[in-house]
Amino acid sequence: MRLGVLDVGSNTIHLVVVDAHVGARPTPEASQKKTLRLMRYLTPDGSISDEGVDTIMSAMHDAAKVIRRSNLDALLPMATSALREAKNGPALLERIKRETDIELQVMSGEQEASTTFLAARRWFGWAAGRIMLVDIGGGSLELAIGNNEVPEKAVSVPLGAGRTTLGFLHDDPPTLKQLEALQRHVRKTLEPHAATFRKRDRPDQFVGTSKTVRSLARLAGSVQDGIGSADRVTLRQWQLEDWVPRLAQMPAAARPALPGITQDRAFQVVAGGTVLLEVMRMFDIDELDVCPWAMREGVLLDYLDRM
Repeated sequence: MRLGVLDVGSNTIHLVVVDAHVGARPTPEASQKKTLRLMRYLTPDGSISDEGVDTIMSAMHDAAKVIRRSNLDALLPMATSALREAKNGPALLERIKRETDIELQVMSGEQEASTTFLAARRWFGWAAGRIMLVDIGGGSLELAIGNNEVPEKAVSVPLGAGRTTLGFLHDDPPTLKQLEALQRHVRKTLEPHAATFRKRDRPDQFVGTSKTVRSLARLAGSVQDGIGSADRVTLRQWQLEDWVPRLAQMPAAARPALPGITQDRAFQVVAGGTVLLEVMRMFDIDELDVCPWAMREGVLLDYLDRM
């Protein structure tokens, strides 16, 4: 069957069309992505500004055109933290349904974490043993832990790379005082969750997903031979400790010259790296295995499992 996954996130609206059937690996056939950076459009009262709404609607109309000509058997449309938390999110969802006939399903933070955990489990398999997931999006950070395909514990906290950039790193490049304030905020926000996770059995493998993690791994990580055609990509705590301060000293416009740092992520990679480094320190993670699958693949796998 031909399936479409439409992901309306904090950074992008991303449509992926795949050919899939139960028990098989989904095969991508088409992809369309529009960069949003929705955190830039949040007003002081928590609403998305008129300019942000126009940007979203333009991207949704473009996605609807691709969907109509893709001859899909099913569309799996979802929205995450940006629309979930926006004051005018419900009204915007209604407008999207009215104008494009796309009814976005708003995922809770726990659903985001659990669905991404499923994707990571399927990618690494049962041989990975007990795993812990670290997923950094634009608006939120998801953490999950468990032995099975459904995590024992899954949480979402407002520590996304875009959100923390706009909240703390006001200069380009950021000042040392701003970076220290962000580090304190991350530690304070994560401490209750770190205490809860520490009470559970320690994972056998730590897994990182999302564009931020993949970008940092391409810049600072290590590549080893994996099983089959896929390489094993890892990111170690000491590698982040080496690179994050260097990234913080560079203006955003200069960062895309580095491997793995794309133009659309350059402005928020320092905050994303700072959040990830504090997570690794607080949860005593020396090394992350980078997973190329994340929430979109988890949504597909969950749909196929339910058939």
